[in-house]
Amino acid sequence: MTQEQERKETLLEQMGGIGGLVYSTLPILVFVPVNAVWSLQPALFAALGVAAAILVWRLVRGEKIQPAVSGFIGVGICAYIAHRTGTAKGYFLFGIYTSLVYGGVFLLSVLVRWPLVGVIWNGLNGVSSRWRSVRRARTLYDVATIGWAVVFAARYLVQSQLYDSDQTGWLAFARITMGWPLAALALLVTFYAIRRADTAVFEALGAPEGEAPGEGVADDESADDEAVDAEAADDDGPGVGNGRSAAGGTPEPGYPAGEPYPSDEPSPRA
Repeated sequence: MTQEQERKETLLEQMGGIGGLVYSTLPILVFVPVNAVWSLQPALFAALGVAAAILVWRLVRGEKIQPAVSGFIGVGICAYIAHRTGTAKGYFLFGIYTSLVYGGVFLLSVLVRWPLVGVIWNGLNGVSSRWRSVRRARTLYDVATIGWAVVFAARYLVQSQLYDSDQTGWLAFARITMGWPLAALALLVTFYAIRRADTAVFEALGAPEGEAPGEGVADDESADDEAVDAEAADDDGPGVGNGRSAAGGTPEPGYPAGEPYPSDEPSPRA
């Protein structure tokens, strides 16, 4: 497994993996049709039931439950707001304003020259803030952070308009389609930026404590090259390339270097 693959898995695990992204849409998929067929209260209980079932399912399978716990709490907050407002669209109000806050925080972090993607990534890996002294790395983290800010801003602008126009069905559709699909796109930009930023920091300041970027891959390639050289030496015969004869001695004057001296032929010096 390459370092880049490990990096992607680390970020995805913070979101519960691919399964966590998919599971996050299930309460909404249940809430909307139940509300349309029956009423708001059964829909709220159905959404809470699905969120609880996901939590138990991950617990039984021994998977990471922190994303499921966060999801259950989020569904609980959404259900509470919908209950207090007495409208189905109230279920989405928490997510709308959460997107507004997140987008503002990500954008502000760029303006104060502490891009949040760089802070989070290096914080998760226990790396100091030395990356901020490398302009290229900071610029790459700026790009990734702005990408997330754009995602959150788009969610807020679209969903707030649908909320104001009482389009609950389309609001649910926008919530799903602008959820993990946009998050996946932002993650791709983040992976690219992190890889380039780590390389830029390494080239400018050297490797931090631990393995340098690409060190494991370089070691494997070096080992492969050594194996190829050894195999080539074996194919050419003993003593080739080292200037010694088959008996382990040095070649006699006038005899080609690297070619074994026949043991049954008298030496030119004799």
